[in-house]
Amino acid sequence: MAAPRVAPATLKAWLRDGAELAILDAREEGEFSTGHLFWAVPCPLSVAELRAPALLPRRDVRVVCTDAGEGHADRLATVLNGIGCPNTHVLEGGTAGWVAAGYELFSGINVPSKAFGEWVEHHYGTPSVDAAELHALQQAGTDLVVVDSRPLPEFRNMSIPGAINVPGAELAYRVPSLVTRPDTLVVVNCAGRTRSILGAESLRQAELPNRVVALRNGTMGWELAGFACNRGREERYPAGTPADAEASLSRARRFSSRQGAKVIDLDGLHRLRAETRHTTYLFDVRDPAEFAAGHLAGARSAPGGQLVQATDQWVAVRHARIVVADDTGTRAHMTAGWLRQLGGWEVFVLEGAMAGRQETSLPPTLPPATPRVSVAELAALLGEGGASVVDLGRSLAFRAGHIPGAVWGVRTRLRGIAAKLPTDRRVVVVAPDPSLAALGVAELRGLVPMPVAALEGGTAAWAEAGFPIHADRNDPPDEACVDAWLRPYDRNHGVEQAMRAYLSWEVELVRQIERDGDAKFGQW
Repeated sequence: MAAPRVAPATLKAWLRDGAELAILDAREEGEFSTGHLFWAVPCPLSVAELRAPALLPRRDVRVVCTDAGEGHADRLATVLNGIGCPNTHVLEGGTAGWVAAGYELFSGINVPSKAFGEWVEHHYGTPSVDAAELHALQQAGTDLVVVDSRPLPEFRNMSIPGAINVPGAELAYRVPSLVTRPDTLVVVNCAGRTRSILGAESLRQAELPNRVVALRNGTMGWELAGFACNRGREERYPAGTPADAEASLSRARRFSSRQGAKVIDLDGLHRLRAETRHTTYLFDVRDPAEFAAGHLAGARSAPGGQLVQATDQWVAVRHARIVVADDTGTRAHMTAGWLRQLGGWEVFVLEGAMAGRQETSLPPTLPPATPRVSVAELAALLGEGGASVVDLGRSLAFRAGHIPGAVWGVRTRLRGIAAKLPTDRRVVVVAPDPSLAALGVAELRGLVPMPVAALEGGTAAWAEAGFPIHADRNDPPDEACVDAWLRPYDRNHGVEQAMRAYLSWEVELVRQIERDGDAKFGQW
């Protein structure tokens, strides 16, 4: 039975009625980025069975599915009903109907977070320097430190010369012990603007006595100014708990308290999670390696800086409750303070999280009923021309390295690939997530007459076994990467133009959210 339709005007009213609401866009990320509702969250059909349960901890929450008229929203509604979401609707007319009703569409991804970063700069007056100013300061031997607030893989890809990696929520926790002189200038950078601004303002709000500035336009601005970025660097903050952790915690507590974040203990968490009328998210905001080594049962890894920078990757439900946890408190309190201002969610800092039942992250495995082959078996099959490999990983990951001869595809759009596969070979599906590989096997078994199986361990296991990996930046080409929003430096053509357009887009978001009217930053 088709999901009930909801008119654009009704959805606009729902966004403002204070009740819980999730808007899930069924398109692939690259398609989503061409135009979507402000508070819409990407839930692509290709991974919906895996993504939706995490986005919707409370299954009977009010949900509206959207698309651009392709019919994906109805298919997503069917998936949601299948996992027990009875209160699911479809936006009448999709994004075209939304525009026809006089409402705003937004391009790009992580839009609420990006717009919030621009609001923070305006609201707090976050100071900044441009690339030429920073370069001149470095050349003059000024006492300064450059901290890059992105995750380590992004830092490795490109970094400002002399910078060290201190991601997001780590800044207020780590930088005070890294900067021993009060006259040292602290410069915070990211690739563009958002994490530079939020990182610099985090240190200012955490009462760092040093002068702190954001690097205007980040590494993009650095390269556009004609300066070269480093590649492959690994410089990071020292591991372990900083010696001044208690002092940092006191400052972070003051920040989160000013924003209305609350503090709970484990008993309080259990009470929240037992309430069936409210959605509660539980996030561990530490570094992913710390999370993997041991974390509170039921928590999801969401490094604090990235959680604020990309809330639409973790949080779909408006007016939900968000509980953030770490081991020593600073990262959780800083994250909580920003989340309160960004989305108005009811936000709690969990104290004593490490005293609860802990679990470690185990490598995911293929579902028992999924046909499979080992790396050695696949190597033998390929050696005799007896297998075709279909890779369902991210297009950008496929570019970076895949099994030689593999073809890339999006799981829910495999019909075209299936039609081109040789009929005298077995089909082997690879994916970074075993559950996605299993879904791909099921999809292809309905499309081809040949036996279909999943590769145990995926491409990672193939590489670990010492077999060759093929990389090709042009495969798939830019226009085929429907599953990904291509950052300017992911593109093969027009990189400089894309950088300038991206930076202009970020700045323009402030005016666009004023027209839209559904972002109430700082109002709770």
